[in-house]
Amino acid sequence: MTPLSPSPAPPRPAADRRTAADRATASVRRFAGALHRRPRLRLAALLTAPLLWLVLAYLGSLAALFLSAFWTTDSFTSEVVRVWSTRNFQELFGSPLYRTVALRTVGVALAVTLLCAVIAFPLAFYTARVASPRRRPLLVVAILTPLWASYLVKVYAWRLILSEGGPLDWALRPLGLHGPGYGLTATVLVLTYLWLPYMILPLHTALEQLPDSLLQASADLGARAGRTFLSVVLPMVWPAMAAGSVFTFSLSLGDYITVQIVGGTTQLIGNLVYSNVTLDLPLAAALGTVPVAVIVLYLLAVRRTGALRSL
Repeated sequence: MTPLSPSPAPPRPAADRRTAADRATASVRRFAGALHRRPRLRLAALLTAPLLWLVLAYLGSLAALFLSAFWTTDSFTSEVVRVWSTRNFQELFGSPLYRTVALRTVGVALAVTLLCAVIAFPLAFYTARVASPRRRPLLVVAILTPLWASYLVKVYAWRLILSEGGPLDWALRPLGLHGPGYGLTATVLVLTYLWLPYMILPLHTALEQLPDSLLQASADLGARAGRTFLSVVLPMVWPAMAAGSVFTFSLSLGDYITVQIVGGTTQLIGNLVYSNVTLDLPLAAALGTVPVAVIVLYLLAVRRTGALRSL
């Protein structure tokens, strides 16, 4: 006799299925209600993953950088010795070469930021206030287009432009002038070109949101263009300019590829860090703390002016 197969289970009633679905829906609603009643819990749920990534990836790498700066390197084998010492920082602050390079790096970053602000304001004013609404999106796309190109392609293109006998040198020759060639001037020029969109876009947004009534009221009160700019326009766009300066300053401060390609014999902090990574890693880590400290001080200075409160 063949064994009898078990009889199939009776189908689950539709009422039971609806009851399970109702219980799941009720649980979701209770969880959503708990999040709605506790805004801090909702904020913690949203920020937990980004904060963990920030702490582990960014702050963790900075901590490792700072700790490795206190190690030393064996002079014979060039191996890193995990012995605590302040020799790297003593060499960093005691050497005139490193002080000169640090001051030059900060000066280049400030010069690039100032040039970006001077060039970006009229461009942003035209795109936001003068150009027709139909052309504004096209102009914004044109501003963003250089960011789509490769960093190295743009820098090597500028190397060709600045070379002796290149397009710039050829254009200035009828005037009895010569191109800047490779050096500090070329570095500032190329960095200004690279980071200019990061200054134009915040200014464009701020100028686009500037109420027309303020400009009309200034004109009705008899203020000229310069007075309107200093008393009305500049205070309104100052937070956006400060935000753009954070990008241009920090990106210029840590750049080293541009300096190697068009800087000639110019040395910045980034070049010293790059050249010492394989030779003396602890010294490179000590040098790398300089841009971090400068950027932190710059952010504190910008924050102290109150420019970032209304962003």
